[in-house]
Amino acid sequence: MGLFDKLKNLVSKKEKTETKETLETYEKGLEKTRDEFVSKLSLLGIKYTKVSEEYFEELENILIMADIGVNTVFKFMDAIRDRVKKEHITDTKYLQEVIVDELFILYVNNESLSDKITMADDGPTVILMVGVNGVGKTTTIAKLAYKYKQEGKKVMMIAADTFRAGAVAQLEEWATKTDSLFFGSENKDPSGVIFDGLEIAKKENVDIVFIDTAGRLQNKVNLMKELEKMNKVIGRIIPGAPHETLLVIDATTGQNGIIQAESFKEITNITGIVLTKLDGTAKGGIVLAIKESVGIPVKFIGLGEKMTDLQVFDIESYIYGLFKDMMN
Repeated sequence: MGLFDKLKNLVSKKEKTETKETLETYEKGLEKTRDEFVSKLSLLGIKYTKVSEEYFEELENILIMADIGVNTVFKFMDAIRDRVKKEHITDTKYLQEVIVDELFILYVNNESLSDKITMADDGPTVILMVGVNGVGKTTTIAKLAYKYKQEGKKVMMIAADTFRAGAVAQLEEWATKTDSLFFGSENKDPSGVIFDGLEIAKKENVDIVFIDTAGRLQNKVNLMKELEKMNKVIGRIIPGAPHETLLVIDATTGQNGIIQAESFKEITNITGIVLTKLDGTAKGGIVLAIKESVGIPVKFIGLGEKMTDLQVFDIESYIYGLFKDMMN
């Protein structure tokens, strides 16, 4: 059985076992990408029934337009050409199945990258949230807090973004809305705020702590020093923490998001990526591009405005949302 058939089986299993709501969120959230990317792919299969150089050239353009990234597309095209040659593929309809296979292989890449959040065995799990301003970092913290509150966890938010005016008050408002504990102070050093906040988190037996940080990349040296200091303070109070450092990226910024990921990877240890506003772009291929460019797994994706629209990233559900029409 080929990988495409396995994916089809996985899709049908997911339709039976996963909550209908989750699959509908993926399906609806990736609608713009599916309409743009998959419809072009299907039309290409109608235009060319046989594999040719012209077919490859148009396929390459479609993939680049889906924001999969030029380097990733070149690597992907090499893999497609290789399989066409080895398997003597001439039919473009069958090649569409191979394309789905190879996109899946491209993301997984024989690695055991976990999309799961690393939870502390004892004491609070500390999740440091980083990212430039305007990517939806604060609302992402709120959505994650809501998710874990629904699972019965005791959640706390610490406002270590003391740089942006109104950032502390904004996070406090979300803490109130999600019934989470809150600690923040506008006129204090961010590491000092974290120190005091984590001491409270330990006393209050909090399960998960989200730390909001300042989102400026203009001066990488300053940000690196600030994050290093934060990490030292966090590790001193809770050994082994932070357990996760999640980078929030706005999917609608496309290749600029990849540049941000590369920049943040240079200055601190990023363990996972949260892609927001994926429903607002037709370039959902950025999921593949980011993983290929920086080698960091996408852990959550934002597929809408509602609190429940932030989903744990699942490559099979992503493939489902993207290629559902082709798998029927």
